[in-house]
Amino acid sequence: MIELAVVDLAGTTVRDDGAVEGAFVDALRFATDGPVDDATLDFVRRTMGMSKISVFRELLRDEDAAQTANAEFEAAYARRVTAGEVAPLPGAEAALRELRESGVYVSLTTGFSSATRDLLIEALGWRDLADLTVSPDATLRGRPAPDLVLASVISLEVEDVRSVAVVGDTCNDLISGTRAGASVVAGVLTGAHDARTLASAPHTHLLGSIAEFPAALRSREVVLT
Repeated sequence: MIELAVVDLAGTTVRDDGAVEGAFVDALRFATDGPVDDATLDFVRRTMGMSKISVFRELLRDEDAAQTANAEFEAAYARRVTAGEVAPLPGAEAALRELRESGVYVSLTTGFSSATRDLLIEALGWRDLADLTVSPDATLRGRPAPDLVLASVISLEVEDVRSVAVVGDTCNDLISGTRAGASVVAGVLTGAHDARTLASAPHTHLLGSIAEFPAALRSREVVLT
């Protein structure tokens, strides 16, 4: 019944052990030449899953400063990827392979730029695990907008948004999937947002990890009418 799984990267399939937050801190210190306070860190954590440049625009309220911070974020995160600070979450590779072997398209989506996304996927050796990879750009808004999901639907020629399943570790992932009309919108407890936070967003499933996602799809009958 499910034709397409739209799957988040960092926190959902990839363990970053604070790499994303650390790169944000590095970028903000670089852009502002000062410390990062608790309120700013809280905002960064709440907006995980969103387009990074959008977060910097909201924080800095200046386009040049936001662009500077975003460039530094990309460089800081790339350094962490190169240093081996990111790795697949347990069961992630097996889950992605199982989805594809069962005939489900896999689209890996992220708030990272396409350059950072591709660096991460290459470092993980995941080029053959996805039918499509999608990031925000000049024409696609990041989460919580539905664009990344809908772009996947269009690119892979899926006939009905109700045959889409979305999985991610943040409220923004869940809101994006719901706005796109996906029948399955699953949160996983391996990333930025805990169970209580995820439960506050619209969802159909809360799972321990991505490893449980294929079984959740098999057990759920999705009837298209």
